[in-house]
Amino acid sequence: MMKSVLYFTWAGLFEIGGGYLIWLWLRQGKSIWWGILGGIALALYGVIATFQPGNFGKVYAAYGGVFIVMAMLWGWKIDGVTPDRYDLLGGFLALLSVFIIMFAPRI
Repeated sequence: MMKSVLYFTWAGLFEIGGGYLIWLWLRQGKSIWWGILGGIALALYGVIATFQPGNFGKVYAAYGGVFIVMAMLWGWKIDGVTPDRYDLLGGFLALLSVFIIMFAPRI
């Protein structure tokens, strides 16, 4: 379970960070090097996700919940947008879904 959490965390950081670097390049006029670094980070995200146990669909469905929470945390810490109670409830439900998809006992 800890490996899965680690892989999801790294994948999320590379996906969100890579998208953010491309955002800075295209939307805020940063150097093309920001965009290139963003593209590299996004490629690394794709590689890291393959280390998860399980099949592709299951892993990506569960990762969606992790991404929701990490994107909210990114918005809070980087963009200064504090999550409200509905954001927190939605994040909790997303993480609950992750645990059900990845770790519920199978019959």
